[in-house]
Amino acid sequence: MTHLLEDLHHFLGQSPTSWHATMEMGNRLASLDFTPLDLSEKWKLEKGGKYFVIQDGSIACFVLPEKKPEKMALCAAHTDSPALKLKAHPTSQKANMQMLGVEIYGGPILSTWFNRDLVIAGRIIAEQKKGSPEDFLVCFEEAPVLIPLIAPHLDREIYKNGLVLKKQEHLSPIASIGKNLDKNYIESLLKQQISFHKLLDFDLFLVPMEEPRFIGKDAEMLASYRLDNLASAHAGLVAMGNVKKAPKNILPIGVFWDHEEVGSQTHVGAESRFFEDVFNRISSTYALSAEEESILRHKSTCLSVDLTHAFNPNFEEKYDPEHKPLLGEGITIKYNANMRYSTNAKTGAHLTKMCEKLDLSCQKFVNRTDNPAGSTVGPIFSTRFGIETADIGIPQLSMHAAREVIACADHLDMCTLLSHFLQEGF
Repeated sequence: MTHLLEDLHHFLGQSPTSWHATMEMGNRLASLDFTPLDLSEKWKLEKGGKYFVIQDGSIACFVLPEKKPEKMALCAAHTDSPALKLKAHPTSQKANMQMLGVEIYGGPILSTWFNRDLVIAGRIIAEQKKGSPEDFLVCFEEAPVLIPLIAPHLDREIYKNGLVLKKQEHLSPIASIGKNLDKNYIESLLKQQISFHKLLDFDLFLVPMEEPRFIGKDAEMLASYRLDNLASAHAGLVAMGNVKKAPKNILPIGVFWDHEEVGSQTHVGAESRFFEDVFNRISSTYALSAEEESILRHKSTCLSVDLTHAFNPNFEEKYDPEHKPLLGEGITIKYNANMRYSTNAKTGAHLTKMCEKLDLSCQKFVNRTDNPAGSTVGPIFSTRFGIETADIGIPQLSMHAAREVIACADHLDMCTLLSHFLQEGF
């Protein structure tokens, strides 16, 4: 077991939500001598310096070359995952049970969330007796909840037709039982971990409690929640950490956005000004003209890194016969005729050559013609900033489930590829 795989295991455990993930990434970057920045303050960037900036669940990091960069090498991913989110007024009582109301965030495989220990995690905004509102991150491992599934004896149709869900009625977890239930359950729970005067608001999710685990005869696979897309974020973070000093003509940047699973149209999503604000301040450091900025963008490349649908032998008919990404067979290059993935022949060729140079296996993925593809931050970023982009990933089973699976060797290959790309470009 390499230290990178153990590090991924730890990273997943420390990142139950996008806010926890960016905090963990920021801590790791700071330990590697990256300087933290704040978008609400003036920046004093030094050529040759290493920096990062966090905005809610999004983070960007970069290493400045000593001279004006001729091109950028960008690694892009996202920090969020499909989940169940507590409603604004979540608590209700049925019989002697404390229930919690949830909304669906993104597109989780809902059946995988039943009968599973779930932790409440996220951020809260609270007020002290004197002072302005403060943000706090929370994760209540000591008070898990559970969504109970109906027994087949009470619903014989499950045997014949499988589970049919009514999302409003069937997804509420049980938080507590008793005769004297707490009407302020969430606030009481929060005060067990944080001291505050008044709870103002919160963004809280249910997170599967089972920790990441290496599986298989030789521990060749990793099972966990949030592999999509924290495995990609971790690989990008490792690659940025390997940039000790920027190459003389390349500006390496890692950008990891929140809210990809719900469309990216937020103030910190891939369609926001987050990256644009970072780029503009970097440009000011080198006093780039508008024309020089345009030239820089057109000489640059971005790798959009998101997990790929691995071949599932139990559902073979769902794959194109010639495009079946296999666990353990290397990095996948993703294509789509309607540009739901941003790869073209030019960027695909560069990636193939780079994998050959590094002795890495690579695969190609295209959906069945009768099954439209999903998408990533790649097309959004490429369209918004005019930077040529390619979509890549590693194969994954059970995407959007509460428990997903990747091959360990594929993750190591991705770390190698991104580390080379950020320092060499195409």
